[in-house]
Amino acid sequence: MDIVEIILWVLQAALGVGLIFLVLIHSGKGGGLSDMFGGGLGASAAGSTVMEKNLDRITVVIGLLFGFNTLLMALVIDPK
Repeated sequence: MDIVEIILWVLQAALGVGLIFLVLIHSGKGGGLSDMFGGGLGASAAGSTVMEKNLDRITVVIGLLFGFNTLLMALVIDPK
């Protein structure tokens, strides 16, 4: 394995775990894990809070990075 391939695989794993974590933090219809961090308290009173909007933005960015890294891996890594 080349050093570039190793870096791409490690980055893919980190982005995947981060994306799973961020999706689990989001509150759904009945609340989610974000209620543990105080996100559900403000959401029930005022719709969507700044914290939830930032969480949405971070999740979209990590998702785009995950997709871009997947395409990059498809182009760089040679099947053996």
